[in-house]
Amino acid sequence: MTPDRSLHTRAVLMLVFTTFLWGASFPLVKAIALAHLQVLPASGTWFITAYTVAPRFLIGTVVLLLVLGGKLHTFTRLELKQGALVGLTLGAGMLFQNDGLQFTSASTSAFLTQIYSVMIPLWLAWRLRRRPPGVVLLCCVLVLPGIAVLGRFDFRTLHLGRGEVETLVSAVFFMMQIFVLARKEFAANRALPVTLVMFVTAAVLFSGMALATAPTPADVLVPWTSGAWLGLTGLLTLFCTLGAFTLMIKWQPKITATEAGLIYCVEPVFTAMMALFLPALFSAWGGFDYPNEQLTWHLLVGGGLITFANVLIQLKPLPKPA
Repeated sequence: MTPDRSLHTRAVLMLVFTTFLWGASFPLVKAIALAHLQVLPASGTWFITAYTVAPRFLIGTVVLLLVLGGKLHTFTRLELKQGALVGLTLGAGMLFQNDGLQFTSASTSAFLTQIYSVMIPLWLAWRLRRRPPGVVLLCCVLVLPGIAVLGRFDFRTLHLGRGEVETLVSAVFFMMQIFVLARKEFAANRALPVTLVMFVTAAVLFSGMALATAPTPADVLVPWTSGAWLGLTGLLTLFCTLGAFTLMIKWQPKITATEAGLIYCVEPVFTAMMALFLPALFSAWGGFDYPNEQLTWHLLVGGGLITFANVLIQLKPLPKPA
């Protein structure tokens, strides 16, 4: 195997593992929200959203500061720029995704998030001023009923639930994040400096939001008194934040944005599998009611249509814009 081919294979495997870690984040986030409500029942959904995200990036920032130590002065302008852009796009995506998770299932959220895989070639076609190829239009035809089935779309009122709508909005920002990571000007950037700047950006954004939405300022300390909340937040931070995002930033630039979109199609499959047993484990640990999900026809048909469309569209990628 040539060095370039070997590097490509390693990048693919690392990103598949990244999707496994992200897959676990969906039931983890729902469990953290339930643990939060146990100790602060008066919390609004936006405070819960902000305080599900802020601690993972605050802790991640502290860890990376300890790791990088005296290397902060070596950060380049492009590393600072990329880290800030990724932090802003990621932060916006997670804002809507995590709030939406409070109104839909972990599996539905994971499948709907993957809509950005279809958005990528549509965006490229628009940038290239070309009519979308037939395969793109076919995938759109597959995705739309998939969204309707998963979101229990009401054809009488033309209405999707809040959780499903917010998840679709989050997909737009996650698509933007993929393109930021794929920009050639950032090819020489190092993974850890970019990750640290991204963490700092997200931590500042969500910490400010948490303080603004907390019932009282003192309430930001209350969740830290819950053993279940601390344990779940620790798992989310270690595996789904520090581990997953460091791997993503290091390995995604080694492959194309379209290839990355294809690999990320695996994420909701991992989520659907883990949602069959993780909720009961989290409930037993935290003492809240979070039942395991079931393999319903909505999940199988809707998720299957979206996953098939994502895979199909990535197998015939559009050329990159100049």
